[in-house]
Amino acid sequence: MNDLAELLDIAWDAAEIGRRLMTTASPGRVSEKSDRDLVTELDVRIQHEIRDHLRRATPGFGFLGEEDGGGALASAGPVWVLDPIDGTSNFAHGLPLCAISLGLVDDGEAVVGVVVAPFLGLAYHAMKDGGAFVDDAPIHAGTNGDLGRAIVSLGDYDTGPDAAEGNRRRFAITRALAENVERVRMVGSAALDLVWVADGRTDACVMLSNKPWDTAAGVVIAREAGAVVTDLRGAPHTFSSGETVAVSPKLADPLRALLTSATT
Repeated sequence: MNDLAELLDIAWDAAEIGRRLMTTASPGRVSEKSDRDLVTELDVRIQHEIRDHLRRATPGFGFLGEEDGGGALASAGPVWVLDPIDGTSNFAHGLPLCAISLGLVDDGEAVVGVVVAPFLGLAYHAMKDGGAFVDDAPIHAGTNGDLGRAIVSLGDYDTGPDAAEGNRRRFAITRALAENVERVRMVGSAALDLVWVADGRTDACVMLSNKPWDTAAGVVIAREAGAVVTDLRGAPHTFSSGETVAVSPKLADPLRALLTSATT
């Protein structure tokens, strides 16, 4: 595999394709992939153009994108993992909380991540053992150790035919957080949930899902910023985990205890 710094440059060039299209092109037709899960024509266009760029720049690397129907993440070898517009519902409704999320996963580990939020003027990046940054400024997870002063974001509620069952745990966690933390937020973009823990804007995020295109970039950025990234039980996060929890280090134990009590 190429040098990580070189691959980060390639990821930046790819993300720039998405940024340019998101800020200049029409969203086009908006349709439903499934119950209340939207996709725009621009999602598909961005994915295709970034995929073609990456295939030229890194021949032999795998590619996994949300708008090709998703699928499993290969367990071996380098794979680019893309969400062309993370937060499509926000984007389709004119809300600025959306981002291009591009990660590189090698043998199951996220090693490069770029998250660009064009309408917020924010661009995050990290590579393994290289620290995490917003633009060129280093970022670090927060130092708050008091749950009562914590801002915690939640991933979206479930949709689809099994939503009622899937949302039981979400409602229980929402209640537990509402009764114990300073504020609960729902951003609507997993990539932003993760990078905002990384730069201390929030203290934790809790997502009861783990789609690789949602988390690949944000996980490496959060970890390189010093955040603890686990599943709901506190085991180290992998792409086979059922959930994704990122939290500032001093809150890792109390948050895990709260989540455990809410879901058992």
